[in-house]
Amino acid sequence: MTADVIVLGAGIIGVSTAIHLARRGKSVVLVDRRNPGEETSYGNAGLIQREGVAPYGFPRDFAVLLRYALNNRVDAFYHVRAMPKVAPFLLRYWWHSDAERHKLIAKAYAPLIEHSICEHADLIEAAGASHLIRKDGWMEVFRTPAALDAELDAARKKQAEYGLAFDALDKAELARREPHLNGDFAGGLTWRDPWSVLDPLALTQAYVALFEKLGGRFIPGDAGTLSPVANGWTVTTREGPVQGEDVVVALGPWSDTVTAPLGYRYLVGVKRGYHMHYGARDGAKLNNWLMDAERGYLLAPMNQGIRLTTGAEFALRDAPKTPVQLTRAEAIARKVFPLGERLDKEPWMGARPCTSDMMPVIGKAPRHRGLWFAFGHAHHGLTLGPITGRVLAETMTGEKPVIDISPYRPERFRA
Repeated sequence: MTADVIVLGAGIIGVSTAIHLARRGKSVVLVDRRNPGEETSYGNAGLIQREGVAPYGFPRDFAVLLRYALNNRVDAFYHVRAMPKVAPFLLRYWWHSDAERHKLIAKAYAPLIEHSICEHADLIEAAGASHLIRKDGWMEVFRTPAALDAELDAARKKQAEYGLAFDALDKAELARREPHLNGDFAGGLTWRDPWSVLDPLALTQAYVALFEKLGGRFIPGDAGTLSPVANGWTVTTREGPVQGEDVVVALGPWSDTVTAPLGYRYLVGVKRGYHMHYGARDGAKLNNWLMDAERGYLLAPMNQGIRLTTGAEFALRDAPKTPVQLTRAEAIARKVFPLGERLDKEPWMGARPCTSDMMPVIGKAPRHRGLWFAFGHAHHGLTLGPITGRVLAETMTGEKPVIDISPYRPERFRA
């Protein structure tokens, strides 16, 4: 079996890339060991974060680092035994999170974020998936006036620099918008620009259906079997070997299973995360995607129930689940909203692929013909799927990308 392009990885990044290549007349085979959207793309908070122009940095304040070192928080947790292997990534992450460096990174990162809504809108319309989308933003709530004031100040700066819209919420307005919220919150804010997704898995599946309508094929296969051949690349699938002139590596936290054997040693870490779905007691209703910002968890009213998502767990990618943060977050969340029974048999766990400079790797591999990379999107994989797919497909087909992708080039790392 032959194709113009093989796309490895059927998460939101790979699927979006496959669509944009198919739109440009390429024959494309999408390959993954699991069904599309069942890994990291399934378990996210369901936000298309137009406001997320500044990627999540590593804390630099010594007092804050000491509090994290106690390992008793909701927003971050670490495996002590994993630290020797994780430390090189964390040190580089910490270095890049210096205030001045982070400011430059945000400037380079913002063009991707700025195209997140319009590129999703294009695919949502083409896929007939508008029933999965809400367009009323999302909410952060704060327990202390100091934290609220700090976030409002940051929001005003984002508004001035990037044109982002938000509503400041005092106690009374917060209570009006979320009457079943029980916590003693000082107030909050609603980011108006982002969209939310009622079922992230269903959205990815709708995009896959669009890809297949365009003539593309999804075939289960093993990305680890990728190897170069005379006229391109070949990979083993359930339907036999597939050969393509070009191959895109969009395997998220598993990208090293392909890149490392080819000699690329990217320093990509993982931030693992968990979620659980709940019912609501006594007829309570959660109206908004809501983050308890000073505790570090988020509640989202999705089709499957109220999804509680956790912060970052620093551990080896394939280590067994340790849903400590979920247990801690659930205990807090039950005090602020009448969560009902758990609706899942066990907590879901996923792994966010993170580069040390907080920007994805997008572009042509430096040392191999026909090899392309699209991974490392950290917390914004869902947000950046369609724009990543577009700019990579434009580059691969000789078009001028809609934005400059040089800040995300693979060569920025010594690989």
